[in-house]
Parts: sequence; structure tokens; C-alpha cells
Amino acid sequence: MEFSRILYTSGNQTATITLNRPDKRNAMDDLMVKELTTAFSMAAKDPDARVILLTANGSAFCAGADLEYLGRVATFDLEENRNDSSRLAQLYRLIYEIRKPVVAVVDGPAIAGGCGLASACDFIIASKERARFGYTEVRIGFIPAIVMVFLLKRIGEGRARELVLRGNVLTAEEALEIGLATIIVPSSSLAAATKVLVDEMLSLNSPVAMGLCKELLSKLHGMNFIDALDFAANMNAAARMTADCKRGITAFLKKEKIDW
Repeated sequence: MEFSRILYTSGNQTATITLNRPDKRNAMDDLMVKELTTAFSMAAKDPDARVILLTANGSAFCAGADLEYLGRVATFDLEENRNDSSRLAQLYRLIYEIRKPVVAVVDGPAIAGGCGLASACDFIIASKERARFGYTEVRIGFIPAIVMVFLLKRIGEGRARELVLRGNVLTAEEALEIGLATIIVPSSSLAAATKVLVDEMLSLNSPVAMGLCKELLSKLHGMNFIDALDFAANMNAAARMTADCKRGITAFLKKEKIDW
């Protein structure tokens, strides 16, 4: 499938989705949201992809909303804004719930909605020199409503309150300190660090088990204590019945190395 805002490639058990509007600092509009939703849906169904990378071409990871798109949004009525917001929420939810690890590789500013894209991923590997993170919406009279759901899960309410109310921009080191970034390395080492993480998951971890873990993580939050335990017990029982679990236990008991 051809895209105009992004690139999609698949190989070596990895699907790579690349934001590809470098002249616009990879700013998001409704078409990019649609294309990203399609691409992540493709990656979810791709039998040859066990890990998903979200990368970007150009000097920015994603500078937030496209200016032309913001101009159009300003003319929307309530129903149009609800529909547009729902499509954006669907994208972030897809990234968060997809049953494959998603790694954001951030080699430049990730601002507002762009920071939300990264926040919805499982891992953020960031350039020590070039990555910047911020929810700056309050500075233009807007709010990071949808992305705040994922930010709260990632860094907790106290840190999230400070970040969204101040609207300040963090360095990579500051993002690592509050738990927003997972790993920070020099830009020259981004590709190598990403490969180490991806290879680790591909070689050491069961893809079925990682998918079940992501399902647990997405559903446990919000359940009361008893319902959460009941759901976890059922997932535990189901996991034991999978071919991956049986294969893994057999190899463990025989002290054999298992190559997933």
C-alpha cells in the first residue's frame, strides 16, 4: 500500500513505520492519523513482524499538529471535532494495545501530539543530544486530553501534572529521569541501541507471552482488585495452555537454550 505521509517496511521480523514529512517536521494532520492507523493495523496482522519500530525522517520526530490542519480544526463544529478526536484516540489506543512490542526511536523533538505518539509506545529510545519532549498545548489554549491518558499510565499523576500544566519542554536526560524515555544514547548510537533491544526481544522472549503481557497491561488498569485478580488468574491459566509456554517449560526443564 502506498502512503503519502509515512513509510512502511517489513523485514527481519520487524515492521518499521516511519513518519515521512521532514519538510513539515513530521507534523500530524488527519491524513497522517489515518495512514498511521492503517500501518499499525497492517503491522498487527503481519505474520513476519514480531516487533514494531516507530521512527521519523528529518530533524524532528514529530512537532505536533500541522498548522494547516489546526486552521481547519478551528472551523469544525462540535460533531466534527468529536469524530476527529475519536479517530486520534483510536490511533493511540491501537499503538498501546497492539499485541507486539512497539519501540519509538526519537532523534529530534517530540512535541504535543508527537510526544503522545511516543508515550503510547512500549519503549522510547531517544537521542541524548537531539531528542526533546513536551506537552505544550496549554501555551496555545488547548489541552493534551487524549494523550494524557497514556502519559498518566507512563509517568504517574504527579509528573504528568507538572508536564501538562507548565507546558515546558524536557531534554532527553530529563525525560529519562521521570520515566518518559526508556533509554537515551548519543544519536550516533541510536541504530545500535535499537538493534540490541529488538534482538533481545526477538531471540529471548516468546512472542505469544509478550502479546499476553500487553493484553494484561491494557486491561488490568481500571479494574477493581477482585476483578483484576480474577482476570489475571484466567490469563495465567490460558497462558499455560499455549504452545509457546509448553515449549518454553520443556526447554527450561531440560536446561536447553530456546531460540524464539
